[in-house]
This record gives sequence, structure tokens and C-alpha cells, in this order.
Amino acid sequence: MRDENWRSPSDVLLAKISTVVIDCIHIEQLELFARVGVPTSERSEPQRLILNITLWPKIAELHDDIENTVNYSAVSERVKEFARGHDYKLIETLAEETAAHLLAQFNLRKVEVEVRKFVFPDANYVSVTAVREGEAT
Repeated sequence: MRDENWRSPSDVLLAKISTVVIDCIHIEQLELFARVGVPTSERSEPQRLILNITLWPKIAELHDDIENTVNYSAVSERVKEFARGHDYKLIETLAEETAAHLLAQFNLRKVEVEVRKFVFPDANYVSVTAVREGEAT
């Protein structure tokens, strides 16, 4: 039987921390299909892209509640919908607009979006990364 005043070492540590801060949430190799390419012929069919997304949420207190953080499942679905709904000539534009979209849709301090495109037979991929920060609150 435990003493009612007993506290675990983690309870003691958490009591000393005023708020829990999640540095970042990372979505690795999110596969999607989108129309991207400079020539019209390259945009005629959706092509496979991989996105790596890092999110820095604005969290006051977590309390083990999904409402107090960023739902990464919702982020993944929104990114896929967003990419499917647009045609881009440049993966740079896709990365930039995806980052801006995520900042507008979710409670984020910062977001990083890497877009990987598989266009060269002698290279694994070509990628660009957009890093954007939300407005200071």
C-alpha cells in the first residue's frame, strides 16, 4: 500500500516545470501524389512526392489531451488534400504554400516542409525545404 503523500520522481520533476513544451512533432516521408512540373506534360498526371514536415506547436499545457496539441493525423490529411487541389510548376512553391497553409490552419509557432521529387534516374531525389514562422503571440 502506498503512502498518499508518495510521489514518483517524474511527479516531482513535473511539479517543478511550469508548462510542458513540445519542441516539435515530425511527420517523416508522407507520401502523396500531386501535379508538379515546369512543362505542362509533367503536370498532366499526378506524380509521387514525399513530404517531411516538422511542426512546432503553440502549447500552453498539454494535460494528455489531443485538443491541447496539433493533431498530426489531421495535418497529414490536410496536406494531402491541399496538394491534390493545386497544380504547381515548382516544388519550391508547393513547399512554401503548404507551410503557409499549415500555419493558417493549425496552432503552430513554426513549420518546416521538405518536398522530395523523384525526377532523375541517377539521383535519389531533388528536394526543397521551406521554413516559416507564425506571428508572435
